[in-house]
This record gives sequence, structure tokens and C-alpha cells, in this order.
Amino acid sequence: MPTVASIVAELKSKGSEKTRAIYSRHGMAAERILGVSTADMKAIAKTIKGQQALACELYATGIMEAMYVAGMVADGSKMTRKQLNDWASGAVGVQMIAEYTVPWVAVENADGRVLALEWMRSKQESIAAAGWCTYSGLVATLPDAALDLKQIESLLATVVKEIGGAQNRVRHTMNGFVIAVGTYVKPLLKQAKATAGQLGAIEVEMGETACKVPLATQYIEKMESSGKLGKKRKTIRC
Repeated sequence: MPTVASIVAELKSKGSEKTRAIYSRHGMAAERILGVSTADMKAIAKTIKGQQALACELYATGIMEAMYVAGMVADGSKMTRKQLNDWASGAVGVQMIAEYTVPWVAVENADGRVLALEWMRSKQESIAAAGWCTYSGLVATLPDAALDLKQIESLLATVVKEIGGAQNRVRHTMNGFVIAVGTYVKPLLKQAKATAGQLGAIEVEMGETACKVPLATQYIEKMESSGKLGKKRKTIRC
């Protein structure tokens, strides 16, 4: 029977200094990283599929890879608001968890939208980033009829107003939100394109990497020309 100790031991055995250095260059806290590839993490997650309690225990270790595996396994619809808030708070210093893992489970929860809005207002950079990513996940997966279009339009205006003074990763995820609205919410395509045009190129410190911030106008136009606009995703897990 898998345990936290056995899963962590397996993760440690899969770690490499090369991968650890890559994560570190992306700005993640080196002391919380083992250096395990996403492919290996996904393989381990498959071995404990459906084990909700174990997933929550793994997340509580604070080890980035264990937290990632937890997000692949956990069912967000079964989590309480306190658990989701604890996950958001626990992701400080590991942006891969704040911007991917936490939104994965939050979008599955009935309180996902409320939490996204609360997190967006946080002064803690990673929590605010998790909020914008969560709302992006909601627009990507929920049918338009289930979305609050007026609220989303208001959030587009908030991005224009506040992105210049926002913290680094919040700027990045705000830009991602505009792209998500333009890509997945057809009724707000015009508004998203107008917002993207107002934003232009967004400057974000990407650590010691060659990663670039997507230009929202170009990304939305690319999706439009490919005929993929409005095609919702079943999940935002990746």
C-alpha cells in the first residue's frame, strides 16, 4: 500500500540535479525541489489514482514534486474551502504549483469562482496569481451559459487598470486571463481583443530562462485563424 514516505522516496529516486536546476532557474525555491520530470511525476500519480487522503498528505509535505502529484490525483470537488485555501497558501515560492496545481483542483470545486475572486485580491503574489489562473481555468472549461459574462468583462477592465502596478507573476497570469477569455468565451471575443490591444507587450521577469510572455493579440488571432475559438477543454490538467 503506497504511503507518503514511499511516494516521496520514489520521487527522490527519480530526481536529477539537471532538472532541479531548470526548476530553480524558473524561480522556484531550490530547497523545495527534488528535480523530477513531469513525465515521471505523472507516472507516479497514475499508481495512486483515486487516493484522495494520500494526495492531501503528499501536498502537505511542501515538496514541489509531491504537491504536483497530489494535484494530479486529488478530486477538487471533494475538497473543502479551507483545504483549497491551505493549498493556495502552501504554494508560496513554487509558482508551478500556484499557477497549475492549485487551479486544477479549484476549478472542480463548487466554490472555485468565489475563491478565484478572493485570491485575486491577495497581496501575496502567488495567491493572486493562483486566482487569475483559476478563473482562466473556469472560462476554459465551463460552458458560456454557466459563466458570469458581465463579471468577466469587468475583470478585463480590471486587468487594463491594474496590470501596470501588479506584481511580476500576477502580470503574467492577468495576461493569460485575457488570452483565455479571447480563446474560450466567444461572446466576449471583441472585448478580449480590445483588452489585448490595450495591453500590448507585457514585461515579466522570467528568471534565468529564455521564456517569453505571449502577446495576447497574436495568441488570440492565432486561435481565431485556426478555427479553435470557443472550444472548451474537459480539464486544465496538463
